[in-house]
Amino acid sequence: MRLTTEQIDIIRKSAEEAFGEGSTVTLFGSRVDDHKRGGDIDLLVHPARADDLLRRKLRMLTLLELRLGERKVDVVVETPGDNRPIVRIARETGVAL
Repeated sequence: MRLTTEQIDIIRKSAEEAFGEGSTVTLFGSRVDDHKRGGDIDLLVHPARADDLLRRKLRMLTLLELRLGERKVDVVVETPGDNRPIVRIARETGVAL
């Protein structure tokens, strides 16, 4: 996994601040592979709170930009019964942070 311990802590803290305590985050995509270079940070968030998800997602993206700097970060928010292909792929190939 190509994230530092500090980056992982920032991502977790930002998810909890935006989506509530108990929210979980999974890293997926090219950053999971130690042999690849570059790439954006792809995150799947399983929120503790399922209300006002767009506002919460924007809050998390804002926190990440302030704390990690300008990086390409994609956040996918999982909803109950979510069967979108991107969510399935993230669950199958991702690494919990």
